[in-house]
Amino acid sequence: MKEWQKFLLIVAVFLAAYFTPFDHPQVRASMTEAFLMLQYYAREHVLHTLIPAFFIAGAIANFISQGAVIKYFGGAAHKALAYSVASISGSVLAVCSCTVLPLFAGIYKKGAGLGPAIAFLYSGPAINILSIILTARVLGWQLGLARALGAVIFAIIIGLIMSSLYRREEEERTKTSLGGMADEGEEKRSILQNLLYFLVLVFILVIAALGKPDEAAGFWNLVYQFKWHLVVALLVVLGLMVWRWFDNEERSSWVSSTWDFTKQILPLLLAGVLVAGLLMGRPGTDAGLIPAHYIENLVGGNTIQANLVASFLGAFMYFATLTEVPILQGLLGSGMGQGPALALLLAGPALSLPNMLVIRSVLGTQKTIIFIVLVSLMATISGMIYGNIVS
Repeated sequence: MKEWQKFLLIVAVFLAAYFTPFDHPQVRASMTEAFLMLQYYAREHVLHTLIPAFFIAGAIANFISQGAVIKYFGGAAHKALAYSVASISGSVLAVCSCTVLPLFAGIYKKGAGLGPAIAFLYSGPAINILSIILTARVLGWQLGLARALGAVIFAIIIGLIMSSLYRREEEERTKTSLGGMADEGEEKRSILQNLLYFLVLVFILVIAALGKPDEAAGFWNLVYQFKWHLVVALLVVLGLMVWRWFDNEERSSWVSSTWDFTKQILPLLLAGVLVAGLLMGRPGTDAGLIPAHYIENLVGGNTIQANLVASFLGAFMYFATLTEVPILQGLLGSGMGQGPALALLLAGPALSLPNMLVIRSVLGTQKTIIFIVLVSLMATISGMIYGNIVS
């Protein structure tokens, strides 16, 4: 951090401490809500979603060859294959906009092109299969179908636009990545061993992150009842794999890479969660600085304003995996239009204030702003179109 930035930070903290009306009941309630939100996130997501995601990111950085990433996701990769895989990958990952970040950072730093990496970043939390099913069951099959189609199309279009805007930069990055491939050593494990290793890691993440499903969902309800038994069994399998297939240097390198991702991402993430809780409160509460009824009044009907506000607020709000559905159910019951509902579904789960802070640390300010603007604008347009169709 530069000296002038440190100075501005000190001034900002001083002014906030001097002028904030801490004795006001709403301010006190929102500050309490901020820490309750932080506690909620720490209890519900850090241990059984973020930590597995960090270990997967560390594994990607160490045990997936740069050549493989560049072949399937790099700037010179076949676009149809790269974007197809990236845009549907989220269907098997029940992750939120924050948990997907270490996975995105892992493949991007390993050499994935900006476009496919962005498509993966968006699709990860936007189209996981549990969210789509729950949306269709609770909010109607039309909204569930529109969400699924919109998310896949979004991921591809936004990725292509980002790749096009930074084409020259990506060409140079591809050349650098291809030049570094010569330094890679010989693979120590077979393709099957690497595949099984990553499958176990992904299954640990998916099962540990599984929330309590609808009672009617027989299979997922059964998995949920025994999820910690399954997680422990998978951890035992993972331990045997790491013991038999990896040497001490590789194990140490994996832990080191995992710690690097944790240091980079977790502090920004928790700070963002704290601010999000201060402004809007926890999901399902009305104790933030911005009261929920203000939001409801702004997103009724199917006007451009309603859709734009829904996509903008959705982009800055924090949604834990699957929580966007009951929250949206409440907003629809309060008069929210169908178009704004889709706009919020397409912008909300893929973005959040904590998510934006971390993306900026990976991509830089300019790319992050463009990504946020693209998601918000496309969500607004999609909401307008869908609202007119269903009305």
